[in-house]
Amino acid sequence: MMRQRTVFLVGFMGAGKSTVGRALSRRLGWQFEDLDEHIQAREGRSIEALFRESGEAEFRRAELAALSALLAAHSSLPMVVALGGGAFVQKGTAALVASTGAPAVFLDAPVEELWRRCQAEEHQRPLRRDREQFRQLYEVRRPGYLQANLHIQTNGKDVETVAAEVASRLGLGEQEDLGKES
Repeated sequence: MMRQRTVFLVGFMGAGKSTVGRALSRRLGWQFEDLDEHIQAREGRSIEALFRESGEAEFRRAELAALSALLAAHSSLPMVVALGGGAFVQKGTAALVASTGAPAVFLDAPVEELWRRCQAEEHQRPLRRDREQFRQLYEVRRPGYLQANLHIQTNGKDVETVAAEVASRLGLGEQEDLGKES
């Protein structure tokens, strides 16, 4: 049986997918991939510009295409992939993630904590408008996130603690060597 080679981190804006993803990849000795960074590189513009200039439907198309390309290009490398906040709740993206057989880990926190984290960020998020719209979007997306294989509560925990919890709950040790069968 081949040991796990990929872990997907999913969740709402501010959940810590990229931050925890970097810490988890360091802990495991795996490559880290941020899907939003791949989208921006492929499209030659920021997420905000893509939303503003082309709309959410085009962004979702670009998101799925970027994930497909990422998985094809790095299929032999163990990696942690941070998906964007709305990616996993899109049927095509969720199906692509499921088709890999790799676990999706839902990083969650209370909506007020997620809002606070996003307010502290320097960059603008296209779907973060006001507190009530933010809460409503979270409530709409949460059932989709709950389809993930694992649910980790991040509130009140530092990044390294969350990364350690993800690794532990998935049965992954530090500096995993996944090129061998176990």
